[in-house]
Amino acid sequence: MDIFEYAMQMELDGKAFYLEIASKSNNKGLKSIVEMLANDEQKHYEILKKLKDENPDMRETKVIESAKNIFSEMREKIDEFVKPASNIELFKKAQELEEKSRGYYLEKAKEVDAEYQKEILEKLAEEEKRHYFLLENIIEFVSRPENWLEGAEFNHLDEY
Repeated sequence: MDIFEYAMQMELDGKAFYLEIASKSNNKGLKSIVEMLANDEQKHYEILKKLKDENPDMRETKVIESAKNIFSEMREKIDEFVKPASNIELFKKAQELEEKSRGYYLEKAKEVDAEYQKEILEKLAEEEKRHYFLLENIIEFVSRPENWLEGAEFNHLDEY
């Protein structure tokens, strides 16, 4: 299996995993964020499919910005928030998958000959890094929403 076929399957597996998490989520806001992550994985799949044959346009997704809005809405309804503690392990598993994907893309970026392929793989690695970061915030929020929201207005999601 070539690197693009493997990466495409990895993205489809990630999408399926996120949809599984979304189906188990009892919180509308978290479900929405996880569905956005699943959509990103689908976009990554489509980019990789094109990458095999041509130079696709790799635009950054806006999942972090959208998540900020959802977290803001969730803050307004903090009393209604139910901790989906059983989902924390799923979010941690998703983080592991994002880190694995990121490592794969960085490793394969060193192996491809075409510069445009290298650039796209590095951009995909950066996207996976952002997903990992977002999942970190979800885990923290789910674990202790009151503490997460006490700090400066959502500084947790600022780009680093």
